[in-house]
Amino acid sequence: MKERLARLKTVRKLIKTYRIESQETLLGHLQKEGFIVTQATLSRDLKLLKVGKISDGHNGYVYSLPGEDERQETERTYIHDFLRGYVSIEWSGNMVVIKTYSGHSDSVALAVDNLSLDDVLGTIAGRDNTVFVCLREGITGEDFIRRMKESIPELED
Repeated sequence: MKERLARLKTVRKLIKTYRIESQETLLGHLQKEGFIVTQATLSRDLKLLKVGKISDGHNGYVYSLPGEDERQETERTYIHDFLRGYVSIEWSGNMVVIKTYSGHSDSVALAVDNLSLDDVLGTIAGRDNTVFVCLREGITGEDFIRRMKESIPELED
């Protein structure tokens, strides 16, 4: 986990520092920094960081990180979707079940996925009103709730 966080921090730094036009170029920079990753892993990292491409003004495109305002607005949207859709949260060990209002399971699962909680391995949205959240080994439901409240202070007990 620490390696992933360090790698994400390095990707951010590289994109801010260099004019990077392709994943191959970024992979090369990462290797120089001591990170050996596959293109698939890098692609997931870029998606997680919400990296986009913008025109460089010279018939090309370069990677760009979202602005802080844009990131905060996107995060607020996910928080709003979560708060609007969830009914209750229960857990057993490292498994969490979030009950939602009918039709809100997809948006609640997407919100959990996009809040970038490193303790979450993944979510599965049920057909209508349930989201299953699998937590990393050693992470409890209490840990999950505490971290959710850090991200979403409005979350009720």
